[in-house]
Parts: sequence; structure tokens; C-alpha cells
Amino acid sequence: MRLARVTKDGKMGLAAKTGDTVTIAYGDDLADLDAHIAAGTLAEAGKQAAAGEPVDEASLAFLPPVMRPAKIVCLGLNYLDHAEESGLGIPEHPVLFARFASSLTGHKAPIILPKVSEQLDWEAELAVVLSTGGKDIAEADALDHVAGYSVFNDASIRDYQLRTPQWTAGKNFDDTGAFGPYLVTPDELPAGAAGLKIECRLNGEVMQSSHTGNLIFSVARTIHLLSSFMTLQAGDVLVMGTPGGVGVARSPQVWMKAGDVCEVEIEGVGLLVNPIVAQ
Repeated sequence: MRLARVTKDGKMGLAAKTGDTVTIAYGDDLADLDAHIAAGTLAEAGKQAAAGEPVDEASLAFLPPVMRPAKIVCLGLNYLDHAEESGLGIPEHPVLFARFASSLTGHKAPIILPKVSEQLDWEAELAVVLSTGGKDIAEADALDHVAGYSVFNDASIRDYQLRTPQWTAGKNFDDTGAFGPYLVTPDELPAGAAGLKIECRLNGEVMQSSHTGNLIFSVARTIHLLSSFMTLQAGDVLVMGTPGGVGVARSPQVWMKAGDVCEVEIEGVGLLVNPIVAQ
């Protein structure tokens, strides 16, 4: 299944995409993927959406697939080439930081360049949404805890991020965590979404190009390691890190500016497009 929280003509709905066909069924409760994931009713909601009204995808306004995750856990330096370009070394343990739901924005919605900085950078990433939580989850069982995968742009305000050893400020500006458009269930993808091409394009120019087989810590390994020290919950979002090619590591450095368009595409998962708009 490929499911998206959307609005059309001011009405909330759940969209399903099968091949090139997009359908929508309306209702605030139906579109609440957070609630369906928690209740284990995602498949039933998907069937309702798939049986809904055919629509032109371009007529839909996309919202982030989930909006109330208990946790958004992000990995830094999780691709070898990005760890090398950062100069921070190859991590022996996952480098973790938190995003908060207040920073999320949807497909085709603007990523906001704040007044206080010009250092807005892109980061193409795979997002994982958990179906069930738990503690001390075995790596062999970890993928059974995945509800689906999506595309994420972990847009970062670099001067704020690098002011201190903790990256929280630069990773949580409003409207910088672009997420979507669809939540893609695991049956649509290789196990752990492994080996998929991931690319970021700025105004059509390729800035990052890699594949998810280059993750240092795989999806299953990440779930296992996180659950060794905290209880994971249904609906938690894991953002799996970005490949090399970010703007801060270039010479000269490149920043996103108002009027730009940033695209993040992951093979089989989807295309996330966001214009850059000044605050």
C-alpha cells in the first residue's frame, strides 16, 4: 500500500496510490494514520482509501504521513561518504539526535528559510515508521516492527546546528523537516528498504546520489540498538541519515535560498518536492 494524508477542496482524506491511479476516501478519522498505526488498523484504512474516489494527484495537498509520533529519532553520519566528508570519523555507535513534530512539513509545502540564517542545507533521507514498539527487540525480528517507509528531507540550519556539540537547534526550525508524500508498506519494497537509489536534486542539479545499501547502521540494526536502551512505540519515526554531498561540505559551500526547489527521491518509495521560501 501507498497511503497519504491529504486535503482536497478543504476536506481531509486518506489517499491510496496503486500504479498510476490515486483514490481518496474522506474523513478526519480515516486520515489519522497515527491512530490507525497505534490500533493496528492500517490495512483496513488502506482498503477504504483504495475503494474511494479516483482523483488527479495534482489536486491534492499533502500532509506529513504521521503528525503525532512520540519520538522522531534521527541518525547522523550514517553513510560512509557523509561521515568522511564531515571530518568527524566513522561512528562505532549510531550518532543520534531528535527532531520534533513541530518541525514537520509535507510534500510540495515550503521549506522555510528563517530570517536568522542563510545556511539552509539539504539532507536526503529514508524515514521509517514503526507499527509496534518494544524493548530489547532482536535484530532478526526488527523489521516486523515496521509499518512503512517514506522520504524525508532533514533540512538543517547549519550555523545553529554547529554552535554547540548538540545539534538540536539546527534540526528543529519550523517547516524544515519535509516528510512524504506517501507511507509505503514493507511488502512494496526490499527487506529493510535496502539497496534503493536515493538522490537529492536542487533546481534539477544532482547534489546527492547513493543507495540505501550504503547505510552504516541498517534499519533492522538501528531498531535493535535503539530498543536496547529505550522503549520504542507504535508510530515512532526513525530518520536514517544522509549520503555525502551536503552543502556545508562543499567548497565553496552551497546553501538553499528562496526560490529554489529541492527534490528528494528514493527508488520505490517516492519523490518529495519542496520549494524554498523566505520567512
